[in-house]
Amino acid sequence: MNCLSFIRWLTTAAALVAAGHASADSTGKWQSSQEIYDKVCGYCHEANVGPVITGRNLMPEYIQAIVRNGNRAMPAFRESEINDAALAGVVKLVSSSPAAAAKK
Repeated sequence: MNCLSFIRWLTTAAALVAAGHASADSTGKWQSSQEIYDKVCGYCHEANVGPVITGRNLMPEYIQAIVRNGNRAMPAFRESEINDAALAGVVKLVSSSPAAAAKK
C-alpha cells in the first residue's frame, strides 16, 4: 500500500468511526439537520480534514450525490445511516449556508 492509499484508507476509517459514534438519540432519530452536520459532516469538514463545504453555493443535487456515493476519501452514507428526509435537511443547510467569516 503506497502512502497516498494509506492516507485515503486512514481518512475513510476515521470518518466511519466518527459516524459510528455520531448517532441519533435513543429513538434512533436525529434531532435536527444542524445536529447531523455537527456530529457527522463537521467532524471532517470543520476540522480541515475534508474541504470546507459551507458558504460555497454547492448544488443540492451535488451534495446529495456525494453523501450517498462518497468521493475520494469521503465515505458514502447509506439511507440507514442518514435517512432521505434527514439528508434533505442537511443538503438545505449546507447549500444555503453563508460563507464563514475570515479568520484574522
